[in-house]
Amino acid sequence: MDNFLIQVTGKKRVALYSPRDAPYLYLSGTKSEVLNVDNPDLDKYPLFVKARCYECNLEAGDVLFIPALWFHNVIAEEFGVGVNVFWKNLPSQCYDKTDTYGNKDPTAASRAVQILDRALKTLDELPEEYRDFYARRMVLRIQEKAFSTKLD
Repeated sequence: MDNFLIQVTGKKRVALYSPRDAPYLYLSGTKSEVLNVDNPDLDKYPLFVKARCYECNLEAGDVLFIPALWFHNVIAEEFGVGVNVFWKNLPSQCYDKTDTYGNKDPTAASRAVQILDRALKTLDELPEEYRDFYARRMVLRIQEKAFSTKLD
């Protein structure tokens, strides 16, 4: 969900990454495996250098708008209190009704990921050369249908 991060006291540094940088963030579920964005393990996460970081510093009284789908890493520079205010901007039927805090993907996205997982599992029935070929075809189809611009 969209989010306002309100810094009441103390200081925080926030690193933000566009949803378009998802291919470089080593996603595991809804989180990045790269926890130390200041000193990432580039042997383990070599594509992370391609992710464009937008960084800001928050002090008491500052408010930061974090759009839905933007990955963020928040580092407390000193003890403080922050408040997050989330809101839903999609029609209510798009959200999981049991998701109080907005941590789950919209229901259609969750279903699509489940379908993709089943399709990939089905490809496991094929020999490696065939599996590779059809998986690449699936990726191309997704890129053609879902992306408005080509990924680098």
